[in-house]
Amino acid sequence: MQPKKSSLSPCVSTSITPLLISPSQVLKGDGILSQAGSAIARFGQRPLIVGGNHSLSLISPHLKPIFQSFKLIAAQANYTPDCSESSLETLQTAINDHQADFIIGVGGGKALDTAKLLAHHNQLPIITIPTSGATCAAWTALSNIYSNEGAFQYDVPLLRCPDLLILDYQLLKTAPKRTLIAGIGDAIAKWYEASVSSGNSTATLTIAAVQQARILRDILLQKSAIALENPEAEEWREVVDACVLLAGVIGGLGGANCRTVAAHAVHNGLTHILAAHGALHGEKVAYGILVQLRLEEIIQGNQLAASSRQQLLKFYDEIGLPKTLEDLGLANVSLTQLRQAAAITCHSNSDIHRLPFTVTPEQLLAAMVSTTDERIVSKKLEN
Repeated sequence: MQPKKSSLSPCVSTSITPLLISPSQVLKGDGILSQAGSAIARFGQRPLIVGGNHSLSLISPHLKPIFQSFKLIAAQANYTPDCSESSLETLQTAINDHQADFIIGVGGGKALDTAKLLAHHNQLPIITIPTSGATCAAWTALSNIYSNEGAFQYDVPLLRCPDLLILDYQLLKTAPKRTLIAGIGDAIAKWYEASVSSGNSTATLTIAAVQQARILRDILLQKSAIALENPEAEEWREVVDACVLLAGVIGGLGGANCRTVAAHAVHNGLTHILAAHGALHGEKVAYGILVQLRLEEIIQGNQLAASSRQQLLKFYDEIGLPKTLEDLGLANVSLTQLRQAAAITCHSNSDIHRLPFTVTPEQLLAAMVSTTDERIVSKKLEN
């Protein structure tokens, strides 16, 4: 069959890779969910709400009046044990049984990733309602797949960003402070990864994404400590917007090459260590930034990376982000386990290879054990 000719004017070019910059609509504010009934109801009559047990119980009192007012017939489904292939199969049964015509994802990154992917597979509208500021998953056209045991497997690019994102600050204020701290670690990685992978790009949107990543870093360095001290302060809302919204914008503008490099790759490798599952996504990513900077020091002799690492170590101390394997709860992890995580991180398909130099598992292992003091490398590797 011959492909159809485009009806577009010759002066209009098309791209095989679509620009997936933002959700179709974003509603944000204190208590905004209570005002979002008409925006929710326009997607259908039979929503399936996907989340974990805690998030589902948290959101129910907020959504129930909306469902009653707009005569929506809703059902709930738990995504656990993880954003995994088997969970998606179970949720597919829930969609079929309920005859859902749109999906509402509620919770943190894994719950939202699951809901987005479920909607993607079924070509249904998707609404995301984050309950913490821990990631930008509510914004992005991307889902990560894990094993049932929580080990990262692969990511799935989606056809579009969510149709509606509802960012209710009152909901996020009920989340533990630790989740926003983790979100800061996840978001600030955008600069350290994008500046390395795409800092020399001449593409207009990539340049814009890298500069936005720099602005994001500066906002977080300047305002995070104040925000964490006072959730009622304007700085708190600005930091939440930076972690949930602006971080997503950067990934949308810059695309895959401007999204993740070594920091997220290290996170992915660490998920294969069972003892690391007590650390949040953004905590492992924050540690991964330090590892990436150490790699730049070890392999390139990059003194700017050394200065950046020292700046981040002070910042991490100030707000409570992990700096070492011990801080991640991995004080007793064996060298064999670390070597395995390093090997997985350096797999041929890993994002670590977006770095402008080759990294071996041994070099990565050296960086992983020396995020705070390069003098301890040889001692730890001998143990």
